[in-house]
Order: sequence, then structure tokens, then C-alpha cells
Amino acid sequence: MACGEFSLIARYFDRVRSSRLDVETGIGDDCALLNIPEKQTLAISTDTLVAGNHFLPNIDPADLAYKALAVNLSDLAAMGADPAWLTLALALTLPEVDERWR
Repeated sequence: MACGEFSLIARYFDRVRSSRLDVETGIGDDCALLNIPEKQTLAISTDTLVAGNHFLPNIDPADLAYKALAVNLSDLAAMGADPAWLTLALALTLPEVDERWR
């Protein structure tokens, strides 16, 4: 199955909408819009994990998701930040996205 950006969002992520009041615009647009409280600083971490370098290409998607969260949460903890939101940078080179990725 060939997946473009919007079909990938619709198939795997569209059902994941934030109910948080501080998320003005979430997934499905060009960027997220977040309402940051006054006198607070926003810390952002996005580490890229590369198949064959950071994980095996046949990894279970749930295990990859766990690792992606863990490395970024670790970076935030190192800076003393409290996690509040999640962003995802995804690059797939798989010829097909199979049902394991649902």
C-alpha cells in the first residue's frame, strides 16, 4: 500500500485528537499551535531514529514507538523539563506499511 502524507495521517493518526485546552491546532495541519502559559519556557526534543542504525528494520512498531518516546523523554529530563505534548517526525522507507503499524 502506497501512503502519502494525508492518507497516512487519516489511516493511523486521525483518531488521535487532543482534548487538551492548550492544544489549539494538532495533527493534520502544517504545524501544531500550543498555548504556553506566561513565564514558562517550551523545551522541544525530536531525535531521528534510523532503521539499521538505531533499530532493526523488522522491529515491532510498538517497540519502536516506545524507544522513540524514551529517547526524547530522556532528553527532556536531562534539561529538567516536564513533558506535556508529543510531536512526531516520521520517515518511512518501507515498500509497504503492513497491519503491524496500525
